[in-house]
Amino acid sequence: MSTNDPDPEAPVPATELSHTPPAEPSTGSKLAAEGIGTFLLVFGLIGTALFASHLAHEAGAFAPGVVYVAASFAVGLTVVMGAYAFGPISGGHFNPAVTLGLAAAGRFPWRATVGYIIAQIVGGAIATTFLVLIGLFGPDGWLKAAQDSGFASNGWDKLSPGGFGLPAAIIIEIVLTALFLFVILGTTHPTRGTKFAGLVIGLSLTLIHFVSIPVDNTSVNPARSIATAIYGGGDALSMLWVFIVFPIVGALIAGFSYRALFDNVRRTV
Repeated sequence: MSTNDPDPEAPVPATELSHTPPAEPSTGSKLAAEGIGTFLLVFGLIGTALFASHLAHEAGAFAPGVVYVAASFAVGLTVVMGAYAFGPISGGHFNPAVTLGLAAAGRFPWRATVGYIIAQIVGGAIATTFLVLIGLFGPDGWLKAAQDSGFASNGWDKLSPGGFGLPAAIIIEIVLTALFLFVILGTTHPTRGTKFAGLVIGLSLTLIHFVSIPVDNTSVNPARSIATAIYGGGDALSMLWVFIVFPIVGALIAGFSYRALFDNVRRTV
């Protein structure tokens, strides 16, 4: 070997390392990030709703309205945490409607949507399963009462906290999921986005829950709805289709319309 040849065992200078682009996360890493991120969201939101509701019904405990506020902030906080912890790996969707809406907007490949959606549904279901396991060791009757009340599932009429009907649930899921996607697409835009996107998205989801918990317990996320309906009983399962179909409808409307309205490139001759 010539004295001018670099030593292959010599350490790479830090200046060279800083210019080395990071490796693209593997598909497995992305799916794991989506599953864990959805677990975090569902465990944080539903855990807060169930455990706080139990305390609210105890004598001398805080007012039930605090549960409503706590759940709204809990879901926003979990999204902020997940966005910054797992967003750099998978994009931080944690929601089948978000995945499909991003694909409709041209921000995510359609071929990758199925894997993401499966990971999200599995992550959410594991989260509610852990909540059930915790409930098995809770106060007498806690788990049965939680399941008899729907296990924080989405619904209308008897499962609506405010007594709203099916049309109200359909409308609010379409409108709020579409608005949520508009926020995501705007704050994560490759040229117009902001480094505070995770915070803004989390706060927007908090607002969405403030608006719609009284109507249908707020879905805007089919994985969250599936995860709770599994343990929520027959009424929750029979109503589940609405909270799969209409958040996806709202997300697709937002994705296609955002692309048409705001991502068209005007070409000059």
